[in-house]
Amino acid sequence: MSKLLAALIASLFASMAMAQASAPVATPAVTKAEAKADKADAKAANSEAKADAKADEKVNKAEAKASKKKADAHNDAMKDKSKAQAKVDKADPEDKSKMAAKAEKKAADANADEAKADVKADTKVSKTKAEAHADKTKAAIKTEKTKAEGQADVDKAAAKSN
Repeated sequence: MSKLLAALIASLFASMAMAQASAPVATPAVTKAEAKADKADAKAANSEAKADAKADEKVNKAEAKASKKKADAHNDAMKDKSKAQAKVDKADPEDKSKMAAKAEKKAADANADEAKADVKADTKVSKTKAEAHADKTKAAIKTEKTKAEGQADVDKAAAKSN
């Protein structure tokens, strides 16, 4: 039994030793292709990072601009409402109900204008975010393409050397 076990273990080690292929020796052409591919990969990754940063900056600017527009619209609405209320406060007692109705209409108009401005600002931000996402995706695709081309060049050089 122990001889059988020893024979099995010995054959296992022998087959493992044969199965291990020796690493191919890198030729100068392969080394050069790998270096060129690594350099192109680094350049592509750097370019992708710059594109991502630029896209993020665009989104940040759009969000800041939208926030300012929303604040301006809110301030305009509050100004219109306060003017209308001031007219109600100044009105004669017999005209107060008429002026109050006008003030309510002005307030509704001001709220509608504010809502329209908010929607418009949010729409611009959404559009900018979509464009930024597209830019980031294009940069990522370009990086992947560069990596694939580099690997193909390395494989080609390795095939030629064999």
